[in-house]
Amino acid sequence: MFKIFAVSLTLLASTLALAQAPAPAGPLLRLRATIEKVEPGSITVRERSGEVITLLRPTDMDVSEVFPMTLADIKPGSYIGTAAMPQADGTQKALEVLVFPESARGGGEGHRPWDLQPESTMTNATVDGMAEAPSSTPGGQQLTLKYKGGEKVVIVPPGTPVVSFKPGKDDEKALIVPGAKVIITAQEKNGQPTALRVLVGRSGFAPPM
Repeated sequence: MFKIFAVSLTLLASTLALAQAPAPAGPLLRLRATIEKVEPGSITVRERSGEVITLLRPTDMDVSEVFPMTLADIKPGSYIGTAAMPQADGTQKALEVLVFPESARGGGEGHRPWDLQPESTMTNATVDGMAEAPSSTPGGQQLTLKYKGGEKVVIVPPGTPVVSFKPGKDDEKALIVPGAKVIITAQEKNGQPTALRVLVGRSGFAPPM
């Protein structure tokens, strides 16, 4: 994913030499990775593709701790995000469920493609209805999710990861450590891969989104 940076940096160096102007910021990219090394001002990770990437670590990098919850923590009215796979009957089969804290209600509302797996989707919406899952998914939960302009029915099989997140900046030294599993929102800034936001699990817990 970040192999483009090597090419981009070469091109940008030539451009800067001629134009003497700062490089424009690149598109936002999402990395699912394991931290390999932490140094002042930088973080090195191994992305799930196997690629090793070193990113700048600005002082204002946002850090959130992802922690496990249970299916029972989802209630009518909960605002959730779920990565899922479209099914032949029009429903979505959940791969994970993120229960947003109340302070993040409404964030990213809607239904869109997602990059957890090929053809996966993401739905951020309010739980409008709950029922037992169809007999084909015993012990699961059926959620009716409503968002502006649409509605999706999501089947959550037993054992589906359910998580939430909370601010982690004050505990950054304990969270951003080698071996930690992370999801990083990154961007090329002034020719350098830069970490903007990190979702991280404690003690090896992997954010499932």
